[in-house]
Amino acid sequence: MEDISYHVVKEADNARILELYRAAGWWQMDENPEYLDTVKAIIANSFCFVIAKKGEQIIGMGRAISDKVSDAYIQDVTVWEPERGAGIGKGIIRELVRFLKAHKIQWIGLISEPGYERFYGKLGFSVMQSYTPFLLSEE
Repeated sequence: MEDISYHVVKEADNARILELYRAAGWWQMDENPEYLDTVKAIIANSFCFVIAKKGEQIIGMGRAISDKVSDAYIQDVTVWEPERGAGIGKGIIRELVRFLKAHKIQWIGLISEPGYERFYGKLGFSVMQSYTPFLLSEE
């Protein structure tokens, strides 16, 4: 089995990252050519964008957005389906947290899809009691 490596990047294979977003169900499936530019901008403008590689193939990703001073949110963490269960997601989270703490970020939060509480709990995260996440509805 090949070793997995983790990299903080400002550029990556945009088509592969788009493929990961789509596989996770987080992106439209139509072929709008502007999506690759959007992915490029997401990678470049995230405070921290981590990719997991097996050899030269990107098999996972995650990112953090931040004010670069005190707070950060981790989001878009996913691993290619055939590679799940091997600790790659944990490696991505650990690399994101390492980077954030190295930049003196004190408050690190995330919003998880249901069912991942145990996964994130093992990595030091806890459910924020008495808080409710909100999303602006399209009108």
